[in-house]
Amino acid sequence: MTDYAEEQRNELEAIESIYPDSFTVLSDEPTSFTITVTSVAGEHGETVEATLKFTYVKKYPDEPPLWEIHSQENLEDSDVEDILTLLQQQAEENLGVVMIFILVTAVQEKLNEIVDVMKNRQEEEKQRREREAEEAEKVAFQGTVVTIENFLVWKAKFELEMAELRRKRQKEEEQAGKPKLTGKQLFEKDHNLDTSDIQFLEDTGNNVEVDESLFQDIEDLDLDEEDPDFDPLEMGSDED
Repeated sequence: MTDYAEEQRNELEAIESIYPDSFTVLSDEPTSFTITVTSVAGEHGETVEATLKFTYVKKYPDEPPLWEIHSQENLEDSDVEDILTLLQQQAEENLGVVMIFILVTAVQEKLNEIVDVMKNRQEEEKQRREREAEEAEKVAFQGTVVTIENFLVWKAKFELEMAELRRKRQKEEEQAGKPKLTGKQLFEKDHNLDTSDIQFLEDTGNNVEVDESLFQDIEDLDLDEEDPDFDPLEMGSDED
């Protein structure tokens, strides 16, 4: 006949010697005690911890002890559920032998696995942030790739700015007593309107630098093609 009480007393003595700093007896009848299990430290010193509460039943170890997670630190709800499931599996596999050390060891290994998962997640997050920083730096270095669409938007804005600059210059000249020029006179004064626009920018302190590598499909704009029938002097003459 199995002397359950004797087996339980012997196990308690062994457990107390193995876990002297984390073993605490809660009651003698029934025998109930806690063992605090802490994982190894992670890369940045992070740990997870679980305090396991065990209670002997009358026919332990032929019947499994009662257990619960008395307290915990840094564990997710899913981690707690996994630990409880693990305890159930280990108890079923070890019926008939004293098993507290086996159960605690299984939980210890599980906590270490949880810390490893946390470490991997942190490393993945770190790598993700580094990739995002590299991409942002690359975009900042290369500038915005010029497509037909955003070039046309820029061109429209640029032409509005040039018109405003011409208006301001004309106003300044009028205030200085200079006569207002007609469209034809303006054209005859400066035969290259493109150069005139650049001159306006230089006069206002805005230098233009163009990175041609940023342009995509710019040949589709046909910017260099001129209408052979176009005569800007005739446009100027119409104003007269």
